[in-house]
Amino acid sequence: MKALLSKTPGEPETLVMEDINSPTAGKGQVVISVKAIGVNFPDSLIIKDMYQFKPERPFSPGGEVSGTVKEVGEGVSHLKVGQRVIGSCGWGGMREELALDAGRCIPIPDTVPFEEAAAFVMTYGTSYYALKDRADPKPGETLLVLGAAGGVGLAAVELGKAMGLTVIAACSTQEKVGFCLSKGADKGLVYDNAPLDRAQQKTLSNQIKELGGGGVDIIYDGVGGDYAEPAIRAMNWEGRFLVIGFPAGIPAIPLNLTLLKSCDIRGVFWGAAVARDPEANQQNLAEMFAMYAEGKIKPHISNSFPLERGAEAIRELMDRKAMGKVVVTV
Repeated sequence: MKALLSKTPGEPETLVMEDINSPTAGKGQVVISVKAIGVNFPDSLIIKDMYQFKPERPFSPGGEVSGTVKEVGEGVSHLKVGQRVIGSCGWGGMREELALDAGRCIPIPDTVPFEEAAAFVMTYGTSYYALKDRADPKPGETLLVLGAAGGVGLAAVELGKAMGLTVIAACSTQEKVGFCLSKGADKGLVYDNAPLDRAQQKTLSNQIKELGGGGVDIIYDGVGGDYAEPAIRAMNWEGRFLVIGFPAGIPAIPLNLTLLKSCDIRGVFWGAAVARDPEANQQNLAEMFAMYAEGKIKPHISNSFPLERGAEAIRELMDRKAMGKVVVTV
């Protein structure tokens, strides 16, 4: 079978396509014939050894896949050959076949396209855990989403609306803001490209306050860098700042701001939360699939690439060209 492999730390262009042996299902595992792979920001980090986890090389990037069960290992009773599934693997997904613990596979109905299925769990799982379990949202509150046109950001926009929040989408271009407004955001703003000087940061903070009617209650920060501090300066009393990711760099936050506003900075590590409380994650997944069935949320695929061009898919995400999700197809 073919696999896109990271054999040395580096940029997406260092990835190579090779033929490797097909896997077999061990005890408690299934082999998935992969149909689609969701591309996420951690893929750009893990190939450079900059992620929390550093798998042994060679490995394939790709943390979530969709496909059909090809083989069932000993002890697996809830999945069968031919069944359509989503697999949450962390890495290893960009290949034609994947052996994975059966407990990390979720059956999906025939009505869900493989590309949408591969774009669902990580982005919506992260954003739903962030908003539901970490943000303590109350209907009528205002949510600011930084980096709103990306995969997790757009999921946060949709989920925020489904939760009864007023959503402000902040993006790097007017085109992206318009896209988010078409997906349900109530308001939008365009921020300058980093680095931001103090005057630009003050302008951004004032823009957020104006759109929020004086401030915002919840900030979903999937960008980091120079955008975090001005966003916190625009936060309401007892607001909640959600730390999602840092494509613009890890920010340095003056902690006096948390005192002055009596606000919280809350980390969001969805992968660790799933491992610590799998039952809560299953409940969240059931609620998200119900919202999908009701048409309240729907993954937007901005671009798809065949497996042999998987490196280009990661590059597109790194260059912030994506609006919604990028997927790789097999």
